[in-house]
Amino acid sequence: MKYLIILILIASLTSIVYGFYIQEEQLLVSHKYIGYGTVGIFLVAMPLFLITFSRGKKMKDYMLNEENILKMRGEEKAKNRKLK
Repeated sequence: MKYLIILILIASLTSIVYGFYIQEEQLLVSHKYIGYGTVGIFLVAMPLFLITFSRGKKMKDYMLNEENILKMRGEEKAKNRKLK
């Protein structure tokens, strides 16, 4: 799956660069290449990447809530003292 994502990303970036390269001669076709490249990156490659590499992870660990802020500051022990 990793190689498929890399292949889609390279193809999309190539499409965008080619679209900018032919922009002077064929304006409408260049816009299509740029658009398809953008769709490939943001609607195909990025969701595949997120699904593949975030599997099995807890979203609670990545959310910014009071508990995690205290952990980042190193104040977890102080909070536990207040609760007791």
